[in-house]
Formats: sequence, C-alpha cells, structure tokens
Amino acid sequence: MDKLEILEAALSYIENNLQNDMKTSDIANACYCSKSSLEKLFKCINNISVHDYIIRRRMMIAARLIISNSDFRLLDIALACGYSTNESFTRAFKSVWNCTPSEFKGKKKFSELFPRICPPIENGGTCMRKNVDISEMYDLFVQRKNCYFICCDIKSLIPINDISTKAGDLAIIEAINRMNIESGDNDIVFRIGGDEFVMLTNSEDETYAKDVCERIKKHNGNPIVYNEHKIPLTLHVVYSKYTVSNLKYRDLYTHLHTVIDSNK
Repeated sequence: MDKLEILEAALSYIENNLQNDMKTSDIANACYCSKSSLEKLFKCINNISVHDYIIRRRMMIAARLIISNSDFRLLDIALACGYSTNESFTRAFKSVWNCTPSEFKGKKKFSELFPRICPPIENGGTCMRKNVDISEMYDLFVQRKNCYFICCDIKSLIPINDISTKAGDLAIIEAINRMNIESGDNDIVFRIGGDEFVMLTNSEDETYAKDVCERIKKHNGNPIVYNEHKIPLTLHVVYSKYTVSNLKYRDLYTHLHTVIDSNK
C-alpha cells in the first residue's frame, strides 16, 4: 500500500473500532505497516498523533450522545466510547471539551468540532489541505440549498499553537462557542478544516447573514485564558450562498474553503 492507502485504512479501522480497546500497534498491524511508520505518517499529514485523534473522535461521539439523550447515564456513554470507568471517561472528555460531561449537557446545541478526517486529496502527487468528512450533512445541505453560509477562520492560530497545543485547542473551542452564541435556533455550526468553521443558517435573507457576521466580529479581540495568560482571539468572518441545481458535496466543500481563503 502507498502512504494514502495506509492512511485511509488506518482511518477506517479507527472509525470501526472506537467502541473497542484499540492500540496504535493494532491499527498498524491492520494496515500492514510498522507502528513508527504509521505514527510518523499520521502526524505529518494530520498534525495530530494517532492517540489524540482517537480521543477526539471518541469524545465527539460522547458529545452527540450527551446532547441527544436527556436522561443519559454517564457510565453507559463511557462504555459506548471505549472507557470502562466514569473517571477515565470524564478526564478524556474534559481534555477535549474543556468542561465535564455534566457541564456540557447544559449546552443548547451540538457542533461538529472534531469530524472524521479523510485522506488528503492528491493533485499531481502533492497532498492538498486536510480533508474532513461532513458528508453525513449532505441531506441538510440539499434541504437548505438557498440558505446562507457563515464562514470563519482563526487569525494567526499558528502562534497560539506555538504557545501550546492546548492553547490552540482552547482557541478552536472558543471559535465554535462564539459562532454558536450568535447562531439562530436552527442554524448548524461545523468544522471543515484545521481552523476553518462554517455555520449553515436556516435563512435565505442576506440581511440575516450580515447581522450574524457582525455579531460574531464583535467578539474579536476578546481573549482566551491559558495558564493565566490572556491571548487575544480574532476570527475572519464572511457570508456566502452556494446555489446550484445539482449540489455536489465535493464542490460545496471546495467553495466554502475558497470563500474563507479569499477573506483572509
């Protein structure tokens, strides 16, 4: 297998075994490569370790279950995500979401913060941008094909990550929080890249889209706090509509990234 085939096999294995005890060596064996080769490849392309990616995907599932089940039992959700105790599950959850499962339960809506990563697109042998899978939202895209998208990305995330990857994680969570705060009850926020986020509104009104953008921008410069250090956080914000008669997921995905890139 070539590198992208190995990566695709590894990502598929992870998704199919999120509820099971899983080690990096198990994934490597399933991909017919060494553990060190898999770890280097995963880190190089996805900028995250295999272990950390697994935790984020498991906590994504946990967050969905918490939001969708008002009478959830913490241990049931822990078991569904591959954890045998409440304590180990809560530590993992807090490391990703920066709050406990009980605190998270009070959130009004769920956001696709850590979607499944897909192998990057090759173009003439060159790997392109990180590719994430939001295809499960395709039906919603079709239903709202005349509605506006609000596109955001974090200004200067690399310097924040240079302080600490944990600081970068806090910046990502804060970006999602700001978009959620200013979203309507039926608007959906999701992540489409490393520091790129999109809100699919439920409105065809351009004035509504403009107003949401301006409200998000009012948070610019407000800091996140990491180890008692205040780090200003600013988002680039722009709105767009993507109206086509035959919506194709890949074309929409490319369009959203193009809108974000043109606004930087």
